[in-house]
Amino acid sequence: MFRNVSLIMRWIFAGCLCLPANAQQTGPALNQLRTQFKNPPDSYKPGVYWYFMDGNLTADGVKKDLHAMKEAGISHVIFLEVNVGVPRGKIDFLSDQWLALFKVIEQEATLLGIDITLGIGPGWAGSGGPWVKPGQSMQHLVYSSVELDATAKGSVTLPVPAPVKPFFGEEALTPRLKQERDSFYRDVAVLAFPSPAENTSIDDIYNKALYYRAPFSSANNVKPYYAPEAIISSSSAKPGIPKASIIDLTKQLRKNGTLAWKPKTGKWTVMRFGVRNNGAVTRPAPLPGLGFEADKFDSTALQDHLDHYTGKILKTIEWKHQKKKGGLENLHIDSWEMGAQNWTENFRTAFIKKRGYDPLPFYPVYAGKIVVNNAISERFLWDLRKTAQELVLEQHAGFVKSYAHRNGLGLSIEPYDMNPAGDLELGSVADIPMCEFWSRGYGFNTQFSCIEATSIAHVQGKARVAAEAFTAQNNEAWKQYPGSLKNQGDWAFATGINRFFYHTFQSQILPDTLKPGMTMGPYGIHWDRNQTWWPMVRAYHQYVARCSYLLQQGNAVADILYLTPEEAPFVFEAPVSALSGDSLLRDRKGYNFDACPPTLIEKAVVKNGKICFPGGAAYELLVLPDYPAMSPRLLQKIMLLVKDGATVIGPPPVTAPGLSGYPVSETRVKKMTAALWGPLLQATDMATRKYGKGNIIWGSILKQQMDHLYCSYDILAGILKARGINENFGSDQPLRYTQRSLPGATIFFVSNTKDQAFTAECHFRASGKKAELWNPVNGTFRLINPVKQQQQISLSLSFAPWQSYFIIFTDAAAKEIPGTVATAIVQHRDTLKGSWNVSFDPKWGGPSQITFNQLSDWKLNSNEGIKYYSGTAVYRKTFDAPSMPGKNSNIYLDLGTVQQLASIKLNGHDLGVLWTAPWSVDISKWLRKKNNQLEISVANLWVNRLIGDQQFPDDGVINGNWPAWLLDQKPRTGKRYTFTTFNPYKKDDPLISSGLLGPVTLVWSK
Repeated sequence: MFRNVSLIMRWIFAGCLCLPANAQQTGPALNQLRTQFKNPPDSYKPGVYWYFMDGNLTADGVKKDLHAMKEAGISHVIFLEVNVGVPRGKIDFLSDQWLALFKVIEQEATLLGIDITLGIGPGWAGSGGPWVKPGQSMQHLVYSSVELDATAKGSVTLPVPAPVKPFFGEEALTPRLKQERDSFYRDVAVLAFPSPAENTSIDDIYNKALYYRAPFSSANNVKPYYAPEAIISSSSAKPGIPKASIIDLTKQLRKNGTLAWKPKTGKWTVMRFGVRNNGAVTRPAPLPGLGFEADKFDSTALQDHLDHYTGKILKTIEWKHQKKKGGLENLHIDSWEMGAQNWTENFRTAFIKKRGYDPLPFYPVYAGKIVVNNAISERFLWDLRKTAQELVLEQHAGFVKSYAHRNGLGLSIEPYDMNPAGDLELGSVADIPMCEFWSRGYGFNTQFSCIEATSIAHVQGKARVAAEAFTAQNNEAWKQYPGSLKNQGDWAFATGINRFFYHTFQSQILPDTLKPGMTMGPYGIHWDRNQTWWPMVRAYHQYVARCSYLLQQGNAVADILYLTPEEAPFVFEAPVSALSGDSLLRDRKGYNFDACPPTLIEKAVVKNGKICFPGGAAYELLVLPDYPAMSPRLLQKIMLLVKDGATVIGPPPVTAPGLSGYPVSETRVKKMTAALWGPLLQATDMATRKYGKGNIIWGSILKQQMDHLYCSYDILAGILKARGINENFGSDQPLRYTQRSLPGATIFFVSNTKDQAFTAECHFRASGKKAELWNPVNGTFRLINPVKQQQQISLSLSFAPWQSYFIIFTDAAAKEIPGTVATAIVQHRDTLKGSWNVSFDPKWGGPSQITFNQLSDWKLNSNEGIKYYSGTAVYRKTFDAPSMPGKNSNIYLDLGTVQQLASIKLNGHDLGVLWTAPWSVDISKWLRKKNNQLEISVANLWVNRLIGDQQFPDDGVINGNWPAWLLDQKPRTGKRYTFTTFNPYKKDDPLISSGLLGPVTLVWSK
């Protein structure tokens, strides 16, 4: 497998030389780091999305699930019940029987020390249910209009405004919900104005007025924010309806819809405004949980929803707010997938309180009509969205957080996708910010959400950044396994994520003989106890836990802080110039960065020229967005930061957003920009201006080099280098990194981004007299010799394909560690020749005993029981050791190529699981001169057996119904070995490589 033999031993020694217990330490803190890195506490172990399918729950199934998780090294679950592609079960959602089973879940999880995070509603995407009445649901301000002529005779009836078509379509509504939605209507206002001569309208009004907000991650051409150019200059704006000409006729509307008013002269437009349900329903909810989404602007409606859902659960489990290990720990708001709303019963009152003026005359703007002019109308729309954001933060996310805290729980939030607020603003409410990333090649690209969540955590000094990890759809079909996730998982770690929740662990209620069993239709990677490789997965989870543990220590180190504009909705897209790698896995360049929303910058202070936050984050540069509007309050904060010593780069705003205080607010902004930027307002070339103790940097030439609202990374890197600040990390090979700092130590995570081996020259921005390499695959340590070069430390490191390390720098004096062996070059390699005895499991169609004269791929075998086999096969061989190496040498067993995981036993001793390169294990302690008994268990994937079974008639789920033999608990009728609720394969689909392919060799040196 590896042609560069000298590298093999370097990888092996890098990973397998342990520090003895009596080794010199740098202090108690580092000693504790070593101990817990080797065996991380449960709180650092990964989690899963634990999905239940519409009533398919059993006490036996949930207990087996939880015990399988515990055994595999999983310590957290997010509990959600949905309805995707599986026949309904017998336990109705929220019934007494269901609640009793949830109590079993909570008790068993507490017993096992597994923490539960509870989604705040049925389905995966929101907070609602059949108990939510239309008046408590998400709402739109809707409208109808008629044109009246002064010469017309008779009374006029104003049409009842129709509801806006639901974003996910009418088919999402059951007949009951459609009837309730159609029958719900309340009048809000009637306005009249002289009909304009020209019928001009505002572009993209359905989005700007928050009738629709398509999912940014999966829909085409969704804007990360709405361009504000139209608010810049009122002088060139398109004229509209004069505000003074708009009259309020609300009191003239009779109950039967007729209007007790007529114009005296000319033609008038009369608009009737009312409130309608927005059509958002719980999705994809279990049938008894299907209902409207609760109003996201009204905490009273939300409280009523929580009483019906979480309140019932808390009462059932006799929740006592006690601190304990395991059981219910958090509530969870998942990705925002319920569309937008722009109204609530008290919206006008809230708007007046927050914005300082009455929105009533601007209601025609909801319909795209221009009031005063398009600049003024766009300012109103900005205020509308800003008010919506504040209500979401206060009445929804903030209220759920206070509710959770009152009950002794935390709150995690995935603050993205159809969010009407700024992503970073919503995420900042969470105790644990979360994001989502899809398995590479099996879904959407949501990297943006990962940078958003990690930024929120870093700026706030929060230790945990969680992720809905490796989400997949359609063609994933059991193809993912620990080794295939290694590269993307390391990308996530380098991005700043430090807790994985695998999507999905599908709860398994079927008999253990029916595998792969339950699925979530085509969604999610299959990360559950029915996987072929599940008995071996603990080793991989231990790797993830070790990485998660170290990456939750101290604070992330970054120099660049991007300030997001005061805009809602707003998705932060990192400048492409600040990233490297392919479009699906973007890594940070040498200078790390975060993003910060306006509400958090309020908490910043300047210390020693750095922009610092209460949680410990500190940045060298604050980068302003190329966004023309900024509130006087935010601009005043930026001026204060610069005055106190900060360095800020970016363009000056030219106005204030919104209509609050306008036009005085615009005058204040212009005055402040003149004071801060001064001559730079007219500067062409990039220049620096001193202001107080700090600096402002700008020049109109930088406008030509903007990248996603911000100055090009190269410009920022040049500024940092000129100030004598080196990159966080650099290398002559394609490595990714992240850096964290804690008292007395600096931690770097570095990872090979390629499926090839190499030696890399690495440069770290760190101080310290001692450097150690910690291997997260096996929890071992070794000293390495740092070479100081101009405020950086240089190291030569060798990497196997996809391999990763932690490099720890400390200030303690470097001392030799007893037992350390210098890196050696391979001098001997011996291939284990001859035949192998191999045992397959007959229950899955394989031969119980067969001889392989040579190692080969199962898919190429003429025996169909092997060709289509899925599961574990055991390879056995007896061998004599070669001429034994010296006492100070170690001998290793290298498996060569393995598809896909392997566990090893030698002479009855369990040597662990190999799931990633290098595929080697130290066998020195257990090797005998003669008659060594080697046993290698290899697990492949479900793919081949699922393909092979398509040769036989389907005796499984047909037309959404369980088979009769299963319901009647009778013997199975068909010839298939597998049983699953979703099989996308055809009998002629290509098989995948499987088994131990080798060569299997002994490797040692003198």
